[in-house]
This record gives sequence, C-alpha cells and structure tokens, in this order.
Amino acid sequence: LGLRTRLQNDAGNVEGWLMLGRTGMVLGNAGTATGAYANAYRLAPKNSDAALGYAEALTRSSDPEDNRRGGELLRQLVSRDHTDIRVLSLYAFNAFEQRRFGEAVAA
Repeated sequence: LGLRTRLQNDAGNVEGWLMLGRTGMVLGNAGTATGAYANAYRLAPKNSDAALGYAEALTRSSDPEDNRRGGELLRQLVSRDHTDIRVLSLYAFNAFEQRRFGEAVAA
C-alpha cells in the first residue's frame, strides 16, 4: 500500500513500478503486476526488466489477447537480444504453453 501511494506522487519512478510489478507477481495479484509492469514499460520500453516483466505478466493472463501481446513482446525481445537466458526461457515456456513445440525447442 505504501509503494502504491508513493507511486501516485512519483508516477515516473520506473524502479518503483518494477518493484510493485514483482510484488504483484509474488503475491499472485495479476492485475497489480500487469498494471505496474505496463507503467514501467511505457516509461522505459528499452529497460529489459520492464519489458520482460510485462511480457511475463501478459503471458500468464487468462485473456487470450494478453497472451498474444505477451508473445509478440517476447518475440521482439528475442530479436533484440538472443543471448538473454531469461528472455529465451520465458519465450520457450510460452511457446510450449501455446503448443508451438518447434519454437520452444529452437529457443
């Protein structure tokens, strides 16, 4: 609650949004995690933690459109840096979950 209040007064704080996103993920609060990571990504689209966190939150959503957007973001991240093990792992897991086994193995 304190972090959310602080972010209302300092909405441009990327690190704060990332912390709230991680907290939301750990607590299983998808709405908080997705919203926080969306804000961090909007503020700093080249920040790999913001982009990867947002992609992960989207791919864990029950909304198929969120899953699609998360998968697209992961494809962009892989093309940007195909050596980041965090990106490759999430990309492979997402492809497996979507039953795209060839992509999962290739990652």
